[in-house]
Amino acid sequence: MRLTLHRTLFALTSALAFVPAAFAAPLTTLDRNGAWVTVEAYGPNVVHVTIAVDKDEVLKGPGYGILAKNADNGAFRHTAGNDGDTFTSNGMTLHVNAAPPARTPSQPEKYFAPSLAPVGLQVKNAKGETIVNMQGWEMSPQTVSGEKTYQVGATFAAGPDEHFYGMGQNQESTGPLDLRGRTLDCKHWYDAPAGETVCVPFMVSSKGYGIVWDNPSETRFSAGIHGRTSFQSNVGERVSFFIITGKTADEIYSGYARVTGKTPLPPKAAFGLIQSKARYSSQDEVLGVANTYRQKKYPLDVMVVDWFYWTRMGQMDINPAEFPDPDGMNKKLHDMGMQSIISIWPRYETAGRYFNELDAKGYLLKDKEGKTVDGLPFRSDRTGGLIDATNPKARQWFWEKSRDNVLSHGFDYPWLDETEPDLVPDGFFYSIGSGDRYHNLFPLLHVEGVADNMRTWKPNKRVLILSRAAYLGSQRTGALFWSSDVNPTWEALARQIPTGLNMT
Repeated sequence: MRLTLHRTLFALTSALAFVPAAFAAPLTTLDRNGAWVTVEAYGPNVVHVTIAVDKDEVLKGPGYGILAKNADNGAFRHTAGNDGDTFTSNGMTLHVNAAPPARTPSQPEKYFAPSLAPVGLQVKNAKGETIVNMQGWEMSPQTVSGEKTYQVGATFAAGPDEHFYGMGQNQESTGPLDLRGRTLDCKHWYDAPAGETVCVPFMVSSKGYGIVWDNPSETRFSAGIHGRTSFQSNVGERVSFFIITGKTADEIYSGYARVTGKTPLPPKAAFGLIQSKARYSSQDEVLGVANTYRQKKYPLDVMVVDWFYWTRMGQMDINPAEFPDPDGMNKKLHDMGMQSIISIWPRYETAGRYFNELDAKGYLLKDKEGKTVDGLPFRSDRTGGLIDATNPKARQWFWEKSRDNVLSHGFDYPWLDETEPDLVPDGFFYSIGSGDRYHNLFPLLHVEGVADNMRTWKPNKRVLILSRAAYLGSQRTGALFWSSDVNPTWEALARQIPTGLNMT
């Protein structure tokens, strides 16, 4: 909602193709006693591994957020032996263990027999050092939102001197950047006790590798606890992840960009001071603050108009009583060498002018009966329906109204607020499936829909979007991310340092 504390805005950027990336043919498909494994390469230091009990699932390719389409399988040499299959490039070696031989189970194993065939794999770096050792995987049947599915996961060995970073925004720590010894709920959660959490399931290890966990449902990540690091997602039919190796962090991040997209250069104004508060109640107040900066010769590049400049949530209008001449206001800001950002929300009150249209077209989040969800009962929130960003027609509708009703009045850039979304989708349904399955997907699709249209609308202007959440690939949209509504305390400020550094 509001920026309650000035701080660095961490350039992340929005996300993802609207459909999963085209599948690159795998190096091979392996059968490990009924556990199917595919391996494909996206460069000499990037491999994608998929494991499932259904062969069709491992052949589907990467999921949402992944741009990588063109396999670089020629960079690897595949050799098969009695101990398994080995894939070697000049940057890494991946070994998938052979299926273990049949044997008589021990007494404990008769009672605690595994339901899945074991799959093990190891990765060595260019020096021949083992840096990744997957020790186990999980597919546990369960029913979520009426859908028969699985809880899926994988466990990796963690060395005693290994350290872990990334995984998006988690504000629990006031000190160490290292995630070792912590268990994170990797999900978009506005109400997290220490401040909003945002899931970007990309982990970087001090041993010279990164793991991109390819699953948009709520995920638990444990780092280096009892010698193990694990990922466990609530919904899925397979285990899917990328392993990226590198001698330096730059090499690992270059691999991540190859998989999920590069960060575009933002406009020059993004590198300056962006001034915001909750909220400026009129255009006179906006111009008064801007004039004061110039009179005192303080540098200022962007003024932000926060929420409730409208007449009603979801009207997508500008209140003429408070902002009688937004075009003129923006001209004065531009004459002072400043640009402007304005907040645009994805929520629509039932009494608003657009709710009935959106409801009739099926452009809003639905419950299991197919009815539009109106707010969140547990929060006594009745502020309307949420635009369904997974529906391409709904995304286009949102963009056109944002452009015509708001941005066309001289505003330079949008602030897409509430992009977790705040109306938690668990138990509800998007056009592509359950909110449980796609819990973390909304900000990618929502921001990307606006970013792509902005580039078409003004092709000679760089995109800048302020966004409150992100996912794999969000860096490619041209968005700036901030850490949501935080308390104006020194403690909250201390949390911002590890929070921001781990965001990428």
